[in-house]
Formats: sequence, C-alpha cells, structure tokens
Amino acid sequence: MRYEVPETKGEAVSLLAMAEGSGRVLAGGTDLLVQLRSGVVKPGVVVDIKKIVETREITTENGGFRVGAAVTGAELDEHKALKKLWPGVVEAVELIGSTQIQGRASMGGNLCNASPAADSVPALIAAGAQCHIAGPDGERTLPVEGFCTGPGVTNLQTGEFLVSFTLPSRPPHSGDAYLRFIPRTEMDIAVVGVGVSLSLDSNGICVAARVGLGAVAATALLVAEAAEALIGTSVDEGAIENMTSAIRSACR
Repeated sequence: MRYEVPETKGEAVSLLAMAEGSGRVLAGGTDLLVQLRSGVVKPGVVVDIKKIVETREITTENGGFRVGAAVTGAELDEHKALKKLWPGVVEAVELIGSTQIQGRASMGGNLCNASPAADSVPALIAAGAQCHIAGPDGERTLPVEGFCTGPGVTNLQTGEFLVSFTLPSRPPHSGDAYLRFIPRTEMDIAVVGVGVSLSLDSNGICVAARVGLGAVAATALLVAEAAEALIGTSVDEGAIENMTSAIRSACR
C-alpha cells in the first residue's frame, strides 16, 4: 500500500484514477484507519487530501459558505459566522465522536463513509447543501441527498473525490436544527436523526422548509412531504403533527 499526499486537485484525481478503484481518500481518517486495521478495506493507495487548499478552507460565497471536505468538526465549531448562519449543521457535526475525534473527523468523511445513520447528513440535506466533486472529467456539483446510493456506497466514480460543500445564504427569520434519538445518552449511533430548516415571513408564517431524515432507510432522505406540511402554516401543533405523519410514512 502506498501513501500519497497531493497538493492539488489534479494530482489527487490522477492518483485515484491510476488506482482504478483501489484508492482510498484520507481526510480525517477516523473511519478509514479503523477499516484498514480491521482489514475491511485493502487499498492499493491512500490519498491524503489535507494538503489541497480547497479541502481545508472555510470561505464565504454568495452570502453563504464553502466548506472544505477535510475541515474538522472542531474547526467548524470555532467558526462563529458559519455557526450563526447554520447552527443545526454545526450541531450535527459536533455529534460525530468524542472531543478528541472532533479534532480529526470531517464533515466530508462523515458523508463519504455513506452510513445511513451519519449525523451530519440529515442536517446538510435540510440546509440544501451542495457537494463539489473533482474527477477526470472535470468538476461537478451534486446535492447532498444524491451523494450516497446505499450503505457504504456513494455516487463517486473512479478518480473522483469530494472537494467541498456549499451552504447557501438564507433570508431573515430563518433557522435550522438537528435532533437524534439514541439508546444511550451520548457516543452512540442514531436510531433516527432529523434535520429541519425553516424560513418564516414577517407574520410568522413558514414560507420555505426542508426536512432531512437519517437512519431509517438505505440512505438519508429528503422528505418533501414533511416540508410541505409546514409551508403556509404558523408551525403550530397541527402542522407539526402533519409533518410527523409524513416522516413516519417515509421510514423504510
């Protein structure tokens, strides 16, 4: 097994393309290293992307943010402006492992691991986040809800890797949150996780909503029916009950 540390997206793409499917990308490594030690994966080459500038930056873009795939949970938590705009996304990422793990684990790795129960994914779906992917044919953009195709399986093709996410701007009177149910009080895998993003008008009526649901299907889901139950309402008890019914129906 070779270990490579490219400094550009092009170098990383070339290394992964030459590996012909036997390459693995290292961002934080909190999942990959465990898989290597247990023999679950036996890559021909490990491509460490942390020297690629675009994977390690948090920058403003069109009123929102672009977040590199290798930015750690601890770094997200320390970014006050991003945390203010998208508190639910940061809250979800903070649930990935212990304090020590937060110093290494990345939002990009959490998505690429393709666990249906990944905490950050429902929150990213609710936020309308987009994935920016580099590969042999150039770069492409994909909504987070389309990135995973099954447990442990992603939409990435040979030679491709996840470079960054974009989180959009949002109007006044907007907010997001993530909540999960786990059997224990902490450090456990979600039985169900829900991310919600809402925008209200000046009268308190919901004018936009997105709902992401995790751990209840082969991949995390965008539940349009749940969002529709909230839009046009004051998010009262009846609307929340209708949203809950839509979420139950989406579980597989």
